[in-house]
Amino acid sequence: MMLIGVAAVSWGTTGSVMIVLQRRVATSPLFVGTARLWIAALFLGIGASIVSARGPGRPSTGPAGSQSPRLHPRERALAVAAGACIAGYQAAYFTAVAWAGIAVTALVTICSAPIFIGVLAPLVLGERLSARVGSALGLGVVGTALMVAGPGGASSSPRFGAGIALGLAAGWGYALYAVLTKAALARAAALPLTALTFGAGAILVTPALLFVDAPLAELRGGWPWLLYLGGVATAGAYAIYSRGLAVVPASVAGIVTLLEPLTATCLGVLIFNERLGLLGALGAALLLVALALLTARSTPSASPNSEGATRK
Repeated sequence: MMLIGVAAVSWGTTGSVMIVLQRRVATSPLFVGTARLWIAALFLGIGASIVSARGPGRPSTGPAGSQSPRLHPRERALAVAAGACIAGYQAAYFTAVAWAGIAVTALVTICSAPIFIGVLAPLVLGERLSARVGSALGLGVVGTALMVAGPGGASSSPRFGAGIALGLAAGWGYALYAVLTKAALARAAALPLTALTFGAGAILVTPALLFVDAPLAELRGGWPWLLYLGGVATAGAYAIYSRGLAVVPASVAGIVTLLEPLTATCLGVLIFNERLGLLGALGAALLLVALALLTARSTPSASPNSEGATRK
């Protein structure tokens, strides 16, 4: 859970970096989404190659001890499918931002993703959604909604409805990515699986560059920030997220990732002088209560999909 939390905090910095890129380079969100996947795929591929060259080494212990650095055909297929979900998430999310606005899109996408995961995980992975995890999910979603929507308002764009639909599609794409990755991690090691996932995602999202006016100019002007987004906030964050997901139920991981909007909101208040407001503060408090519910009353268990795994 700590690895997933660190990954979510890292994702929460991407909004601030996006603001900097737009102010300094006028970078389009669609280009950023494509560039970060390609940079992440490069870093993850190098990391996976280094690990593979060193050999399997000593077997690890614990729930992930049976994972193999070599991907079998089933895990490859799951990784490519997860990569398609990541590519779809990037395209849908950033288009929704343009049509419905940042605040509303973040609200719809970030709140819907853990709900979709909570629905898919029992059906696909056989996970049990306990009363405590369900309560944490409800508190987390409500808290995030208050925190994101409190300071802002809805867009009056005629494409607003389509933007909402795309935001839901983005949340669904991320939920499918999480569930497919969780299924593959039963036998595959996190790093090579994540490398293949993002390699496939980068290839599939590349046609989006056709809708960007001057991608090379944007790359030249914003490459240091793009390097951070792709290397740290994507490659590094998703690598440790996948490692944590190997031993944490997908439904619980979906709730923990709500640390992303909490981090983004805190950075907005501290760095860009944004106002959180009373509703936003209440939402942040509810989110923290939800996370506290997940970590309360630790009970060890050897099964990664058991209820005990939600208490680690």
